[in-house]
Amino acid sequence: MADDGAADDGSSPAGLRALRERVTALEQARARPPRHRGRSFLAALLIVLGCLLAPLSVVASWASDQVADTDRYVDTVAPLASDPAVQDAVAGRVTDALMTRIDLSALLAGVAPEDRPRLEKALGRLGGSLEDAVRGLVHDRARAVAASDAFETLWTEANRRAHRAVDKALTGKGGGAVELTDDAATLDLAPVVDRVKQQLVDRGLTVAERIPEIHTDITLIRSEEIGEVRTYLRVLQFLGGWLPVIAVLLTAGGVLLSVRRRRALVAGVLGVAFAVGVLGIGLRVFRAVYLDALPAGVSPGAAGAVYDAMTRFLGTAVRMVVALGVVVALSAWLTGPGRHAATVRGLWTSGIGAVRATADGAGLRTGPVGPFVRRFRAWITWLLVAAALVVYLLWAHPTGWVVVGIALCLLFLLAVVEFLAAGPRATDREPAATAV
Repeated sequence: MADDGAADDGSSPAGLRALRERVTALEQARARPPRHRGRSFLAALLIVLGCLLAPLSVVASWASDQVADTDRYVDTVAPLASDPAVQDAVAGRVTDALMTRIDLSALLAGVAPEDRPRLEKALGRLGGSLEDAVRGLVHDRARAVAASDAFETLWTEANRRAHRAVDKALTGKGGGAVELTDDAATLDLAPVVDRVKQQLVDRGLTVAERIPEIHTDITLIRSEEIGEVRTYLRVLQFLGGWLPVIAVLLTAGGVLLSVRRRRALVAGVLGVAFAVGVLGIGLRVFRAVYLDALPAGVSPGAAGAVYDAMTRFLGTAVRMVVALGVVVALSAWLTGPGRHAATVRGLWTSGIGAVRATADGAGLRTGPVGPFVRRFRAWITWLLVAAALVVYLLWAHPTGWVVVGIALCLLFLLAVVEFLAAGPRATDREPAATAV
């Protein structure tokens, strides 16, 4: 019976072996990380949804911004006035409109005698038939007006006064100089025609005075499915202020739910950067498709200039988001426990330490600043990161270079903190220890 009791209390070899096996099993169970399949799936789903909404958020913000901000819209369309392709298209459209209203058979008969020599001289320099000569004169005057500072001013002021034209171009509502038909957005060129008529009169073509007011237009956007695009833009305009917030919250929620949050953060921001980068590539591809589908009579150069101008700020936003995603991913990776990240941090610390040692050798001392920074280094670091984030959020329209510049400035300030927080060299401490 004693032997049975010894076996029962675990003192026998078999009992000790069983006890060891149980302890080993418990340690292995404790060391094995628990599986959170449902939590991981939900986290991955939220991150994927955030990545999918990211490019749509960029487009929605762009559409809403173009409609709500007059200065933003004027900054978008103002460069078009000085684009040679747009100027050629404007001159061609104005020339065609005026030539249909000029009676060539009665042209010279309707010119005042005192203006006849000046007109004949102007037409004679152009050579060719009368129609070609008049067309050349009209086109030259129209091209000169389109290339003048007056046209740039007229273009800018017209678009500023008629900012509702943006809303009309995107949503089909409102009024102004831009009109939207079923398949095109057009800009009325009546003011340009009036200026050309006045210049023709000044050059001796007084018959232009009898030309009635002409309303012709230049096509800014042409699409067989512009009605469908217009519907999408209405939705994007409505969601412009909320969709980016939803995308950020979904991605952040997925990161917080993840078991390995740092890895999830790196994957999430890189996924957002990739998705928005695909949008940027799509803009370039769609440009080529859009220009190839232009009907005859539409200037590809002018259409390309309009497309580039209207998507310029959208492309800027794409580059900004991509740069921000890469910067955040690098920051999360470098602060992680990975072996390569630790190596990079070690190189960073040793490099700054070498600079500090050189400065100490040259007699540069930090005084009481060094111990203070060393004591509150963590707080100072987080304050600098928060300040960089505030600068980014308060920047009106940050670009990719703005993001890179803020990151480099933050990196420089962190290097200064590390330099000030680095302790003195061992050789500098030895005299003090000896004196004690």
